[in-house]
Amino acid sequence: MTAAPFRLYNTLDRAVGDFKPIVDGKVSLYVCGMTVYDRCHVGHARAFMVFDIFVRYLRYRGWDVEFVRNFTDVDDKIIRRAAELNEEPAVLAQRYIDALHEDADGLGLLRPDKEPRVSTSIDEIQAMTQRLIDNGHAYVDSGNVWFSVETFKQYGKLSGQKVDELRSADAADGKRAPADFALWKSAKPGEPEWPSPWGPGRPGWHIECSAMAWSELGPTIDIHGGGLDLVFPHHENEIAQSECGNCKPFANYWMHNGLLTMSSGQKMGKSLGNVIDIQVALAAFPAQTLRLYYMQNHYRSPLPWSDEALPEALAMLSRLYEARETAEAMGGEEPADVVAEQLGKDAIAVLELGRGFTDRFHAAMDEDFNTSKALGDLFEVARAVNRFSNHKKAKKRGGPVVRAALEAFDLVASATGLMSQPTGEFLEEVKDKRLDALGISRSEIQALLDKRQAHRANKEWADADAVRAELEGRSILVMDGVDGVEWRVRL
Repeated sequence: MTAAPFRLYNTLDRAVGDFKPIVDGKVSLYVCGMTVYDRCHVGHARAFMVFDIFVRYLRYRGWDVEFVRNFTDVDDKIIRRAAELNEEPAVLAQRYIDALHEDADGLGLLRPDKEPRVSTSIDEIQAMTQRLIDNGHAYVDSGNVWFSVETFKQYGKLSGQKVDELRSADAADGKRAPADFALWKSAKPGEPEWPSPWGPGRPGWHIECSAMAWSELGPTIDIHGGGLDLVFPHHENEIAQSECGNCKPFANYWMHNGLLTMSSGQKMGKSLGNVIDIQVALAAFPAQTLRLYYMQNHYRSPLPWSDEALPEALAMLSRLYEARETAEAMGGEEPADVVAEQLGKDAIAVLELGRGFTDRFHAAMDEDFNTSKALGDLFEVARAVNRFSNHKKAKKRGGPVVRAALEAFDLVASATGLMSQPTGEFLEEVKDKRLDALGISRSEIQALLDKRQAHRANKEWADADAVRAELEGRSILVMDGVDGVEWRVRL
């Protein structure tokens, strides 16, 4: 299969342009991973999900993607947290790597092809650091190695920062200029350390990704990804180190996802105390809920978070699965065009939207990975199915008409992972989750339905209507049909 062309926003150029790979048909993708000092939260999960869907879609379109995401398992935050818990930093880091894998599997994420770690990449980090010293871009002082920002004249090209206005967060001892940052930190009591040509110590934060990307994917990669909050200083420093150390361009495209934002405008973050851990979200909502939630906004846009974010996403998800269930229940073997013509405009609309969906979906996704537009097109198909289902002959004859709509749901499942669960089982899970949120059980609902039926049998219509109103007041929609009484959670 020939890889399909697509366009992508490049943070470096600040524009959407045609993607041109280094090697035809192949994409090398490096995404900055987690500093593993705590459980991951739903803000982190946005980056995980954005790149999971991106990789799925590219592979669906015929691209050979090599996906690398690292673990930062040596870092100041890990050291501080381990000291608080009286635990070895390496043990704490491994515990949270295991927790991240558990969360990622719970979210239904693909595993990256490679997951390098700082602790197992020390040789590569030291090799790149030595090249920077040899090339005149780094200097040694008291066992520390510093990158000299002024030696890279293009510093700031990703973020737009001006060197003379910068000061790095690294301690100032031994630095020649405020913007210089640490490549290697000399050993301190109680911290992890490794021998090096400059004395015992450990890597600085930024050098690790430059070294791991070079080691796993080569000196120049197609796409480097991560959260928008990493543009500066982390990604700016990666560019400086990599291009000065390898004497080649580092990444041809920079892809950054927007952040989850609270009603106050703050991003979600551990330091701000406003996080919801992934494991907590997954205990209350099916993983598909989070996948839809992250798809509903363009990946570069901020994504609002509130207590209603996931309940609203779950309701949206229910509409999609219920439309698919409705379509799956339709029968008939006549030619689709004949049936549509005979059953009218709603049938014709379903047929046209279903048949045109693939082109619309590809157009949205191929233009800077617009999951929001693609999801909107899918909901248009779902709404058309639901309108058509009201036709009295739809269930018996509508199967051929909705076949293309069902293919649309299958396409989205293959390309993004959404709609990938069996309809019946998943809808029951969704229904249970929503009932939990509403504080009503299936047994309570059935008892009320039985009470209503008894009133109806006795022709006590006002009492039957009162029970129905009680159910609807608790968000339970009662539907009387030829096959009996059904109920759904109101959307």
